[in-house]
Amino acid sequence: MQIRPMSKATRPLLVGLSFIVGALLAPALTVAETPSPPANAQGSGPPRAVIEMFTSQGCSDCPAADALLKRYLDQKNIVGLTLPVDYWDYLGWKDTLAGGRNADRQREYAERFGIGTVYTPQAVVNGAVEVIGSRESEIDRAINATETALASSRVPVHFWHYGNSVIIETGAAAHDSEPKEATIWLAVVQKRVEVAVKGGENKGKTLTYYNVVRELTPVGVWNGRPATIRLARADIMRPETEELVVLIQEASTGPIIGAARLGD
Repeated sequence: MQIRPMSKATRPLLVGLSFIVGALLAPALTVAETPSPPANAQGSGPPRAVIEMFTSQGCSDCPAADALLKRYLDQKNIVGLTLPVDYWDYLGWKDTLAGGRNADRQREYAERFGIGTVYTPQAVVNGAVEVIGSRESEIDRAINATETALASSRVPVHFWHYGNSVIIETGAAAHDSEPKEATIWLAVVQKRVEVAVKGGENKGKTLTYYNVVRELTPVGVWNGRPATIRLARADIMRPETEELVVLIQEASTGPIIGAARLGD
């Protein structure tokens, strides 16, 4: 699929942050109420990379990238997210998983990277580098480069179940770093989805997607100090979703400096 220019118009993803946080967060934990992370809490060590794959059911070049993401997901130290977009729907098939916010997020990345357009398949690695999503060698180079560049900025994240709640605990900034304010994102993920495509460039194919983001919501702001967030599990999970991923990302689409995932 040829890359076509798209409008740069975006809507700020952090508009209404205080409202969203207020709606999602349970009452803040006091020190006495804060449970210690269990031994199996996720996130004791930072993942090498977070790969965001922007893809579409209406893009003939995307199935190869979707399969490639699965290979990265098989590595335990990689967090991979599929973010389906809707701007190819006019080609004859409406993407059944796409959400407008995914395209907005991609446009914010395009503006920050100075590439002037959005396209699929696109992989954004650690929020810091964008590459064509079907090119394994480019993704590998981006992982190695960003892992090194962000090493001194990494923020520890622990993420675990506690009764009917999910608890996110973030560490402090490293002593020798100058922390930038960061968004704490919560991604609600469906691990595997099969779609029979009946129109467009992939007509007649059954496509498989992994770690599909069904919701990506800001749930807090990290400012260099330790933080604890408690969420009611029933308020954030959908019937079809099976995993949660937390990201700490400078601004809203800057480098990702912390991440952890939590499955059933």
